[in-house]
Amino acid sequence: MKIALVTDAWFPQVNGVVRTLSRVQQELEAMGHAMAVIAPPAFRTLPCPTYPEIRLALLQGGKVGRLLAASGAEAIHIATEGPLGLAARRWCLRRSLPFTTSYHTRFPEYVSARAPVPTAWGYRVMRWFHRPSSGVMVATQSLRDELAGRGFANIRPWTRGVDLELFRPRPPAEAPFDLPRPVFLYVGRVAVEKNIEAFLALDLPGSKLVVGGGPQLEQLWKRFPQAHFVGPKQGEELARHYAAADVFVFPSLTDTFGLVVLEALASGLPVAAYPVTGPKDILAGSGAGALDQDLRRAALAALALDRGRARPHAERFSWRATAELFLSNLAPFGERRLAA
Repeated sequence: MKIALVTDAWFPQVNGVVRTLSRVQQELEAMGHAMAVIAPPAFRTLPCPTYPEIRLALLQGGKVGRLLAASGAEAIHIATEGPLGLAARRWCLRRSLPFTTSYHTRFPEYVSARAPVPTAWGYRVMRWFHRPSSGVMVATQSLRDELAGRGFANIRPWTRGVDLELFRPRPPAEAPFDLPRPVFLYVGRVAVEKNIEAFLALDLPGSKLVVGGGPQLEQLWKRFPQAHFVGPKQGEELARHYAAADVFVFPSLTDTFGLVVLEALASGLPVAAYPVTGPKDILAGSGAGALDQDLRRAALAALALDRGRARPHAERFSWRATAELFLSNLAPFGERRLAA
């Protein structure tokens, strides 16, 4: 099948949405399918207000429509609710073409964390955006239940995977740091919606290590000088940081899944988190993590867990299965393939 993917999140951004979409593209192409990606690098862009690392595409006339028409696609998936997603949605509706969407990010909460905008307004916009979708792909059961309660329809399951070759337990000799033990690790964007301050303020033994970059990095580095900030890491270097830590702490209250949780588990690292959407879907009953409204208590409980439980639990999550589920959720046009 030929598939057109429209996304406002793509390389060089480093986040869970980009990792998910790019890995699904790789898996689908390995299965013999083709995916045309329509993303910001093909457009002039401006930095996102309050988050300059994210570039927003400036629409150039009907360029999104021209790219879709030229893709030869048999199905269209709109991954994000940004400028490109809005343009693709409008183009499909004008031509009565079915399309699917996905709900990756809690934009209502993210906007409210930065501006005095009620989350109810944000969810009104999100419902409007996703209402015509033939299927809204959502990563966890708890988020599906929540969105259904907020009036979303046509919700379909779409799980996530992890690279089990890259993220794996490693010998102590590969550790990229020498810090007092135990080492409590956070990996991800350093931004207000990630609630990293809740982790950094904990009274914990040993060391706190933060891997990642973002708009809050300098502020938190100044406020918590006892923590170790090493900036963003990728590939083997990132994998070594995971495997060398003692506990992964995931303080977010707003993530829809948390790919970093799977990466930590695959590296043999127990996880501490709040019992919220994402962590509770991944960790509940696994013995590989500790969930508690008291994050300090969760971190200390995770430290006492058997690390041997983490990796086998991560092995349940496959990118191939994620890609197959994505494929089954699509809404093909049937005979109306777009002209290549």
